[in-house]
Amino acid sequence: MRRRALVGLALLGGCTLRSSLPILGVVPPFTLTAENGEPFQSGELAGQVWVADFFFTTCNGPCPRMSTQMRQVQEATREWTDVRLISFTIDPATDTPEVLFQYARRYKASPAKWRFLTGAPEELRRLSSDTFHLAEVGGALEHSSRFALIDRKGRIRGYYDTAATNAIAGLVEDIGKVRKEVL
Repeated sequence: MRRRALVGLALLGGCTLRSSLPILGVVPPFTLTAENGEPFQSGELAGQVWVADFFFTTCNGPCPRMSTQMRQVQEATREWTDVRLISFTIDPATDTPEVLFQYARRYKASPAKWRFLTGAPEELRRLSSDTFHLAEVGGALEHSSRFALIDRKGRIRGYYDTAATNAIAGLVEDIGKVRKEVL
């Protein structure tokens, strides 16, 4: 009976208890360095819905397209103050905070919404390979062109192939679903 009451209450309030999106993993705590040179701790994302990607600034492949698409997500979620975007480099030797700062400017990233992170190769490798399964940090500079959607509890809820038609529209729609979930 209590569950039915909660569901009814959630529906009346315009919220849902949970969406149909699966839980695909959990992002562990991390500390990296942002494009402004300041430490960035994953705790800054607590209670936020966020989108992650892995890229490198000297990429001649999918990275420019992905960054353009991330800017589209930034624009589509501009009014949603609880949505953040995080771009992790897979080339920390090249992508210093200064380089990331210039890259962020090129793509008109709003620091309040979209951050670019670098740091120790082993920490980036743990996130890119072990957590998100999207990239390898190191000499090969290989990565997926997918974005990951993370909920307010730090759980990975979806992957979006940026080469697919309507991927960004689907991602923005799913961001809206995850935003409505009750903590």
